[in-house]
Amino acid sequence: MSQQRLHNYTLLDLYEQSLVNYADQIAFHSDAQSFTYKEVDDVVKQLQKDFRAQGIRQGDKIALVSENMPHWGIVYLAVTTMGAIIVPILPDFHNSQIRHIIRSSEAQGLICSSKKEEIFEEIEEDESFDNIHFFMNLESLQLLPSHKHPKLGLLQKIEKSFKKDSVEVATPLSVTIQEDDVASLIYTSGTSGHSKGVMLTHKNLTSNAESIRTIYQVTKSDSFVSLLPLAHTFECTVGFLMPFLNGASVYYLTKTPTPTVLKKALAEVQPTCMLSVPLIIEKIYKTNIQPKLEANAVIRTLHKIPMMRKKIHQKAGQKMLEFFGGRLKFYGIGGAALSAHVEKYLLESGFPYIVGYGLTETSPLVAAAHPRHRKFRSTGPAMERIQVKLIDVNEKTGEGELVIKGPNVMKGYYHNEEATKEVLSSDGWFKTGDLASIDKDGYIFIQGRSKNMILGPSGENIYPEQIESVILAFEMVADALVYEKDGKLAAKIHLDYEKFDQLHAKEKLSTQEEKEKIEALLEELKEQTNQQMSKFSKISAFYEQQEPFEKTPTKKTKRYLYI
Repeated sequence: MSQQRLHNYTLLDLYEQSLVNYADQIAFHSDAQSFTYKEVDDVVKQLQKDFRAQGIRQGDKIALVSENMPHWGIVYLAVTTMGAIIVPILPDFHNSQIRHIIRSSEAQGLICSSKKEEIFEEIEEDESFDNIHFFMNLESLQLLPSHKHPKLGLLQKIEKSFKKDSVEVATPLSVTIQEDDVASLIYTSGTSGHSKGVMLTHKNLTSNAESIRTIYQVTKSDSFVSLLPLAHTFECTVGFLMPFLNGASVYYLTKTPTPTVLKKALAEVQPTCMLSVPLIIEKIYKTNIQPKLEANAVIRTLHKIPMMRKKIHQKAGQKMLEFFGGRLKFYGIGGAALSAHVEKYLLESGFPYIVGYGLTETSPLVAAAHPRHRKFRSTGPAMERIQVKLIDVNEKTGEGELVIKGPNVMKGYYHNEEATKEVLSSDGWFKTGDLASIDKDGYIFIQGRSKNMILGPSGENIYPEQIESVILAFEMVADALVYEKDGKLAAKIHLDYEKFDQLHAKEKLSTQEEKEKIEALLEELKEQTNQQMSKFSKISAFYEQQEPFEKTPTKKTKRYLYI
C-alpha cells in the first residue's frame, strides 16, 4: 500500500488516517501491555470523555510526567486530538523544576506515573496550584482522590477504566482543529540553564513526522525499540508520531536499559529502527568495539592500514548488527554531536546510522541524509520543505550562523515575546545559535554553538566541541569539557575510573600513588591531544573532574555549571 500524504496537517488527521489504514496492527507494546491501533482508539475515546467530564476543553493544557510506556503515547494522542495541549515533562527533572513547569504552563490537569506520584502530594499542599482540575495515574488511567476540587467529583476513584454513568455528561464536543493551533508545550532544559516553553503546533509536528519519509520509508512491517525519553522532541516526533503515521510498532522497555535488559529486548523484538543520542552508541563502541581493536599488537598494526582497518571495521559492524537483533536498517542519532572517531568507525563498518540535526524549536528535525548518501561529519541536507541559510558569514572560513525557515519552526516561546523576537524574525527565520558551513551539495556541517566559540589569539574560531571529540577518543576518558581560562585553553576531564582501577588492580596503590598516576595520565593525555591540534587550539592544562558532568536530557553537558 502506497503511503498517503496528510490532507490536513493536524494530529487528528494523522491519527484518523492511521486508524483507517492500520487498525489491526500493533501500535505500542511492552512486556506488560500491547495495543493495536484500534485498541489505542478505544482508550483514547474513553480518556477524552473523562477529560471533558473534568472540564477540559479545546486549548486547555494537561501536563504529563512519566517515563516511557504505551500509555504515554495514548494520553498524548487523547489530549491533542481533542484540541487540548499536552505539556510533556521529563521525569528526570527535579521536582521543583516540574512544579515550575506545571505552574508556568497553566496546566489544568496532571497525569503522572506511579514513580512520580509524590508530585501529586506536593501540588495538593500548595495553594498556588488552583488551576489544576484533576490528577490521574498513568499506569491505571484512574483519577486520583483530591481534597482540592470536590466539586469535580475527584473524591471518587474510577473503577477499572471509566464509569459508564458519566457518558451523558461527557458527550464528546465537536472541535475544529487548525494546523496552526498549539498541540504541545515543551520546556527546554538547555546548556545555558534557562528553561523556555516551546509552542509546537499541529503542523510543526505532523509535517516533520511526514517529511522523514524522504530519508527512510517506514512501513507497517517496521518495529522500533524506544530508548530515549518521549518527553524529548526527538523521540516524540521521530520515535512515536512518525511510526504511528506509518503503521509501525514501538516497543517500550519496562526496566532500566542495562546491557542485559537491552540485549534481551533487542533479541526478542529484532527492531528495524532505533533512535539514540551519541552517548549511547559511543558507550557501546568504547565498551565492546575499541578494546577488541586494541587487543593485541597484530590488530593494532593492521588497524593503521586504511584497507585493513576498513575490513576490521566491517567485521566488527556485523557483530554490532547482531547485537541489535540482526534486522536493523535505520539507526538515527541526534540531540548532540557524535564523536568523529566513532562516526569514522560507523561509516566504515557499514552500520546503517543517520546523523540528524535539529532543535526542540524545529520540531525537531532540520537535516539528515539516507545511510547511502551520508557525508562524514555532516548532518546531511535540509529536509523536505525546510529552507536553511547562513548569516553573519566569516569570509575566511565560510562559516556563519545557521537560520531555518519551514513548517517545522515553532510558533514561539510561551508568554515570552522578548525571547521569541530574539530568535524568530518577522518573516519566519529561526536563529539556531549554531555555527555551520554548507557545501555545494547543500550538506550542512555543524561546527559548534556560537555562544561556546572561543576566539583564538589571532582571531581564529575555536570550537570546544571539536577538541572534546578528539579527547573523547582516548579509552581512559569518560567525558571532557574544553573552556577558556586566563586567556588560554583548558580542559576538565572525567576519567573512566573503572578502567583506571582495572589497569592498576595488581599494584594496590595508596591514595597518594593513585593521585600521582592520575596526574601523570592527564599530562600524557594533554600531550597526545596537542599532537593533533593546530597551534592556536593547543590545551594548556588538563584538570581532573572527579564527579560526572551534569547533563541535559539529550546528554549534553550543562556547560554553564563548570565555566
